[in-house]
Amino acid sequence: MKSGAYTTDFLVIGGGIIGLSVARELKSKFTDSRVTVIEKESDCGRHASGRNSGVLHAGFYYSPDSLKAKFTRLGNTLLTQYCETREIPVNKCGKLVVARRREDHAGLDELLKRGEAYGIPMHDVTAGEAKGIEPRVKTFERAIFSPTTSTVDPTKVMEAMQRDAQAEGVDVRCGVRYISRTRQGLRTSSGFYQAGYVVNSAGLYADTIARDFGFSENYRILPFKGLYLYSNEPIGAIRTNIYPVPDLRNPFLGVHVTVTADGRAKIGPTAIPALWREQYAGPANFRLSEFRDIIRRQVGLLLSSDWEFRRLAIEEVQKYSRRRLVALASALVEGVKDEQYRTWGPPGIRAQLLNVKSRRLEMDFVIQSDDRSMHILNAVSPAFTCAMPFATHVCDRINARLHGQQSTVSGLA
Repeated sequence: MKSGAYTTDFLVIGGGIIGLSVARELKSKFTDSRVTVIEKESDCGRHASGRNSGVLHAGFYYSPDSLKAKFTRLGNTLLTQYCETREIPVNKCGKLVVARRREDHAGLDELLKRGEAYGIPMHDVTAGEAKGIEPRVKTFERAIFSPTTSTVDPTKVMEAMQRDAQAEGVDVRCGVRYISRTRQGLRTSSGFYQAGYVVNSAGLYADTIARDFGFSENYRILPFKGLYLYSNEPIGAIRTNIYPVPDLRNPFLGVHVTVTADGRAKIGPTAIPALWREQYAGPANFRLSEFRDIIRRQVGLLLSSDWEFRRLAIEEVQKYSRRRLVALASALVEGVKDEQYRTWGPPGIRAQLLNVKSRRLEMDFVIQSDDRSMHILNAVSPAFTCAMPFATHVCDRINARLHGQQSTVSGLA
């Protein structure tokens, strides 16, 4: 151990909602252990967790054999309860999934089937009944209503979780950037750390950190930029979230209308391929090595992908046009006008995992681990909704790894 190194039983890299939830669960499960979170930004949740849509999904989109399906319904319940006990507003506005043509009815039936498999409350409604829920909705003959879909302000959730983690004894260290793994320990911007067990929950950089530990050989993060357009209509002008029937082969749900926690409407998101990992605005955070690697992978997918990446990329790039987004939203809602949508919200970057061998985007959580570290490589939507039960799953796996083993750092035996 390097002299003067900071020692901890568990070190969580990344202070997003997954990292904080895992840290809190570790502290609950291993009460006598020291649990530390390092976060490179000045506060937790500055990236995907604090920039996401704030939708608490019900869980009916996902194939029954997926971890997403396993955790979303329970995550919705737990996060709703968490917000209510901490007086964080929850807009229980529900969601309508609408058909734009008769061919979409098969998609509605598949979503109903998936929801029924997990006991998720869903209602198959007529077009007239859908208009009773949202008078401005457009749908062909029928729709699905999800009463348990809701929205929250993700920044308020992250602020509360950071406070709770610290109150529960988790050492949250912001402004500390992971640099590399060495024989002396983990090198960071504030010195060396020695940990009994490392949990990598670094989002956009999870794959690069994992490679320092011998993982993520066949995976790379491919970032996508998400943007929403906000309506200038009065609060309550649209009552519920409105989504199209998605193409379940792709990881994105299509342009939709979201009602925020405070009742404002927004349309989006885009899913535009980003050119570097933190390409939020202008040249900030530009890294030439990232740019070269991401461009190379995107071009490779465009030339050789068999899962319609080319079509998807073209469709998403068109959404850089504000008018294009408004036109897509107008297919879902009556009275959507170009002049109502002038304000872009803050961008978010989706840390989407690419399997470089199969050349496919991973649709579910991906975790790799051994007896010294665990790497959460893919925690895309609805990771925000799933965070609490997913953290329990992660900690159960860690417990199984450590069971009966004596750590070199106290507290893990």
